[in-house]
Formats: sequence, structure tokens, C-alpha cells
Amino acid sequence: MFLTACSIESSNSSTGRNGGEEKKKEITFLSNFPSETLDPHLNYTAVRAGVTETLVKVNQNQEIEPWLAESWKTSDGGQTWSFHIKKNITFQNGKKVDAAAVKASLERNIQVSEAMKTALKIKTMEADGQTLIISNERKLPHFPSELVHPNTAIVDSMAENIEQKPIGTGPFKVVSFEPNSKLELEKYEGYWDGEVKLDRATMTFNEDANARTTALQSGDADIVYRPAIESIESLKSDKSIKTDVVASLRTHLLMYNSGKETFKDINVRKAFDALIDRQSVADDIMAGQATVAKGPFLADSPYSPDYEKKQFSVEKAKKHLEKAGYELKDGKMVKDGKQLTLNLMTYSYRPELPLISQLLQSNAKELGITIEIQQVENIDEYLAEKTDWDIATYSLITAPRGDASYFLNSAYMAGGAINPGQIQNDRITKLIEDLNQTLDNKKRNELSKETIKIIDQEALHSFLVHPNNFVAYKDYVLNWQTSKSEYYTLTKDLDVRVK
Repeated sequence: MFLTACSIESSNSSTGRNGGEEKKKEITFLSNFPSETLDPHLNYTAVRAGVTETLVKVNQNQEIEPWLAESWKTSDGGQTWSFHIKKNITFQNGKKVDAAAVKASLERNIQVSEAMKTALKIKTMEADGQTLIISNERKLPHFPSELVHPNTAIVDSMAENIEQKPIGTGPFKVVSFEPNSKLELEKYEGYWDGEVKLDRATMTFNEDANARTTALQSGDADIVYRPAIESIESLKSDKSIKTDVVASLRTHLLMYNSGKETFKDINVRKAFDALIDRQSVADDIMAGQATVAKGPFLADSPYSPDYEKKQFSVEKAKKHLEKAGYELKDGKMVKDGKQLTLNLMTYSYRPELPLISQLLQSNAKELGITIEIQQVENIDEYLAEKTDWDIATYSLITAPRGDASYFLNSAYMAGGAINPGQIQNDRITKLIEDLNQTLDNKKRNELSKETIKIIDQEALHSFLVHPNNFVAYKDYVLNWQTSKSEYYTLTKDLDVRVK
């Protein structure tokens, strides 16, 4: 892939007021996030690139805070919400952002995105000046946290070609976009939240971690998101490069297809849970850039319970399989005369996931289990449309909005966006329904803990590790902050030291 060399030493210049040369401040940011579209209602890139913004955002402490919305409140337990939009905001075409504009953007959002329509459950909206009143189909005490989602970004819905050039409220305007290749940006002079330090920025995309590392070292990129894990230590020793590592809100996990008879048996699920050496994944596959996961959320999250201790043991896995009616015969794990043979789906977007798949395959082989690994391009699309899979490696941000409800609703409720394994558990469903109707935060955390304990006991997923978020950048890049949520990358404060 050709990358535009855009380090500060080769920045373009323009004539200053006194006839001198004035250097333009610009950077190239290289990530592993490919983007086929810039439509913010279908893709996260517009928010990550600082083109669009949401009503509410999440900070580094997993707390939601105002962004385009100044304040919000409910008077009926969470069914009707009143949002007051800040007064001094304009879109990048100069149009004022009022409640009517926000309403139009959200209407487009639920029209083009079935997932967001399902999540937001908006029944009606009324705009009056800077106040937007949203009435939902039912009580949603966590509704403001849903508006942190990048796909709820506010755009001028009347603008043309939103897929290629959305008009947002952020510090950067789109200059040009080449799908899955390059996004060129320039500062928005009328940005509502203060001075934008950079004049230009370029976002490029490459799924190859080694290529991203090489681009930084060669000067073809100024900031690289997720360089190759094995390169972290060598990058730290380079005085011209800085590295930033933070614990992420992401979790790598195994999904089981509960629609298959094999994985309807809790003992089979527990057997495969015991076949994963989580510490080896963290230390070896992740090169120490991960922590062992006890459950879906970081252990210090207010909605994480105490868990049953996880133990990697091939012998323990064998005992669980024997309880499920299997026996090890002539080197093969069999039941009713058939060897246990499974299809495991993985993808290269996270290069460690195929390696985790191979580790599981190797451990399972010791018990006479055959696992056939298939690498797919779009894991979400495949799992949603196909039924021929038994296990899948998966990775997601489980608590992107400072609350457990997103993951619980998505992964364990019927029709959930990340429930392709058809998980159905009456106790869990009832607890999540109660959670969805509860406004008090302390009570919500208790309900979440109770739900997660059942998930753990039933081994409905196997949670493996929490990978670190790591970024490497040139030493002349200023004010970079690695986002735990992975939502925010190019900001108004990002800057470079002019030489």
C-alpha cells in the first residue's frame, strides 16, 4: 500500500502575512480500521477522524459526559428524555445546530441502521429551539449512554453524499475519501470548542501490523495505531518514537453455537473453556500486552462480580466431556460412534485471533478432537448468515459506554446484534429485562453482577484476555491520548512541534 509521506519535516508551506513561509501543521495517522464508507450512521471512522461528534461521550474513567448536548433529564423513569443542545455549534457548512437538526440526524440514523433503530427504540421526537424531547417505546434508563455510540453521530442530514463527505460538527472537515485506503482532512475554522491545532490530517488504513510498524519507522506515518505486538520493545528503544499503552475495554472471547446440539450441553462448553490456556495467550500470543480475563469486563469495573476460578487443564476438559457422554477411544473423542469434529471461525482483522484458534486446535487434538479452522473476511456477516460454525473467536469492546447493558443486551437477548449462537436463558433474560427498567445506578450494577455470574457458571462464552490498546508515534507529535474506548483519535488538541 502506498502511504503519503507526511511527517513534519516534509510538511507543505504557505505564504505568511509578512511574505515568509509558514509551515502547515499536519500528520498522517495509520490504523487497522478499514472503512468502506464514511457514513457515520454505519461506520465509526467519522467520529474517530474528528469529523462528527455525538450528543454524549465517554471519558477515560468509563463515565458519560456532555458533548453536543449540554444536559439531559428524564421525569418518568427513562421513557421520555429532554436534551438541551449547546447554542454555539455549527455544522462545517455554517448551518446552526439546533434541536431540529439533531432530530433530523437521528431520524436518518434509525432509518439507515437497523441496529441503531433496535438499540434506541425511539417512538417520537419533538424539537423546540435547542431542546429535543425524545419519547421511547418503553423505559430506557440507560438511554443517554446509547447516544455515546459513534453511529449516533450528528450530521447535516440534508447534505449530499454523506457516504463520502459527511458534514459534521467536529474539528476536521473531509477533503477526500478513498474507501479502505485514505481519508484526507483539513481543520474546520469555525469549530465550536476552541482552536484546532492541526491544519491537515490524513488517515490511512492497513490491516497488516508489520506494515504499520514499518510505515512509522520509515516516516510514512506519524502515528500508528496497534503496531505489531512483537515490535513494542524495539520501538520503545527508538528515541525518535514514543509508545503509549493503556488497558482497553476490549475482550477477546470464544463464542459457542448454542444452536448446535453439541454446545447445548454445558459440560461441552466447560470442556472447551478448560482447553484454553489464558495465561499463555496473554504472555506468548499477546507478548505480554494483555491481561487474563475472568469475565467480559475489566476486573475493576463496578459491574464485575467475583468469578469461579478458571483453570487450564486437558484432564479437566476430558472429565467434562465424559459427563457429556463422550469417551476417548483409539485416540479419538467419540460419542454414538462419531468423532467430535468442529468448525472454528476466525478472522485476521485481529491477527492474534487465528493464533488463539491454533492454540485451541492443538490442545483439543490431545483429546482426540478435530478442529477445522476457517478464516473469514467479515466475521459478523458470516456468523449472522451461516449455521455451519461451532466455535468462533471474537473481539469487541464490551463496555464502550460506561455500562454493562450494551454487552448484556447484545450478546444474551434474542435477536441481539452479537448473539449469533442463539443463546437463550430464561433467568438471564429476566435479569436483563429488569436491568433495562432500572434507573438507580447501584441497583443496575447489582443486577449486572448477578447476570454475569450466571453467564460464568453456564460457560455461555469463554472470555480469554483483555488486550492492551497501544499506539506508537513520532516524538514531535504533541497531545496524543490513547482512547480506552477506541472511539476518539484525531482531536482538536492533537498537535505537532514545528521544526
